Amino acid sequence: MSKKNMLGVLLCATIFVGGFWMSGGLAVYWNLAAFLIVVAGLFAALFMSYPFERIRTAFLVARSVYTERQHTPDDIVRVLLELSVKSRVEGVLSLEAVRQKIADSFLRNAVTFLVDNYKERDIREFLNTEMNFFRERRQQSERVFQTLAKAAPAFGVAGSVIGLIGMLSGIQNTQALVSSIPVAFVSTLYGVVLSNMILAPIAESINFHTGAEMLNQKLIMEGIIAIAKEQNSHRLEKKLTSFLSPAEREGKAELLKAITKKYITRQRKAAAARADEDQRESAVFNDSVPMPAPREEPATQGLRLAPLASAN
Repeated sequence: MSKKNMLGVLLCATIFVGGFWMSGGLAVYWNLAAFLIVVAGLFAALFMSYPFERIRTAFLVARSVYTERQHTPDDIVRVLLELSVKSRVEGVLSLEAVRQKIADSFLRNAVTFLVDNYKERDIREFLNTEMNFFRERRQQSERVFQTLAKAAPAFGVAGSVIGLIGMLSGIQNTQALVSSIPVAFVSTLYGVVLSNMILAPIAESINFHTGAEMLNQKLIMEGIIAIAKEQNSHRLEKKLTSFLSPAEREGKAELLKAITKKYITRQRKAAAARADEDQRESAVFNDSVPMPAPREEPATQGLRLAPLASAN
């Protein structure tokens, strides 16, 4: 949840609770029996509807929706443009080092398919399958809170009925009558507030974030497939920005130029460093063996012939 959303929630919740306080004080609207009737009934219905692991997962998903920052399509476009330029300048295999640093599992798997040289059809099939199952899992978590939101008003009414029965059974007893009236009215209030102010918004928030995440995954899939097809980076930029709103499309061409310049400059520096290293190595060690120059010395004595042996 963003800071602006959090500020809005705190402000509106303060005004909402202030309305209760102005209507006679907060203590008037608190009744433990009514609260226990509604909450216990809700969780009893929940445990009868879903396995415990599904309930636990749903609450973990709800917590992540409100506490973790979700990547925007603009963030995804920036990452994909950098991957595209890096693969064209340094080669696709250079993305193997980047893959280990990617936190998002969907993007990491997509880059793995790209590095392993999967075909376009296989990449699309694998990623579409992962997207479909992701949507199914999120919808199951969403249905958990939808079930709670639908059941909360009903259990509020149940609390009211319990309170009315207590009133009728103790109509001759003033003390029992007074203790049953708050349960009859406050339990309905608890059920309505829990349903429409807490549980239904959580379910809707999960649904919204699921749609936003699906858009990011669709963007990643199209970008990775375009990189696998060795599509020109400028064409990739035009394709990816079509997923963005008109306001978010501004500056993407300049961003691509800056990324390209960064990698080209890095490549030139690496090439210059390798050349200097080779030059230093050749200066330290020279494996060529110099041949000695021929020596020309004058003869010290003239040519002498051995005497012939006399014939006997």
